[in-house]
Amino acid sequence: MKTIPLFKTLILGMATAASVNVRAAGQSTKQPVRMVIVGDSTVCDYPTNNPARGWGMFIQNYFDDDLKVINLARAGRSTKTFITEGLWAGALKEKPDYVLIQFGHNDSHDPSLPEATDANTAYKEYLRQYIDDSRAAGAKPVLVTPMCRRIFAADGKLDDALLPYANAMKEVAAEKKVPLVDLHTTSAKLFEQLGPDGSKKLADKPGDQTHFNGKGAASMAELVMKELPTAEPALKQHLK
Repeated sequence: MKTIPLFKTLILGMATAASVNVRAAGQSTKQPVRMVIVGDSTVCDYPTNNPARGWGMFIQNYFDDDLKVINLARAGRSTKTFITEGLWAGALKEKPDYVLIQFGHNDSHDPSLPEATDANTAYKEYLRQYIDDSRAAGAKPVLVTPMCRRIFAADGKLDDALLPYANAMKEVAAEKKVPLVDLHTTSAKLFEQLGPDGSKKLADKPGDQTHFNGKGAASMAELVMKELPTAEPALKQHLK
């Protein structure tokens, strides 16, 4: 049997180890897919000592380590103020592959307030800007209609003041051919099933008909994730 000299054996061993190290290094430097979420207080992160929770805090739980969720939603912001305050520019600096966009609650405030937008004019224009800017940055935008407020009329039915904003977002999604998650419709169905008393169990504090505790925010995240992989099928490969 022909033997291999010792020095050649050592060289071959070192080459093999180097090859393994290169592959390992390549694997360790692989960048995960980046999903940025922008929105308002129903979406944003909260500190542990605050009972409020946003649905954006629960989305990472549905994805594997190859996708990183970056929740940049901020309380009190609308489609307009998230841009004018420079928050949107900061979101784009994260170099996202996907952007989830949910606004409407603060847009619907009294027209005299700086965050307010008209559902049929400025709100649509700002949504178009989010879409165009995302695409220009190489990211795929996904619109998420604002969930209902848990305000019930005397007859036990929801008083749906946000419907014009949800409908406006759907119109922009169709116009711009953007995937859409209809959280407005699915949340309304859930709240109607729970009724006025049951819906109170989702609130962060008594009397709050907009914001959520952990149970409520997790429920919203579940509704988002029931539609998101269908709206953007490429995300299915990253689900747990």
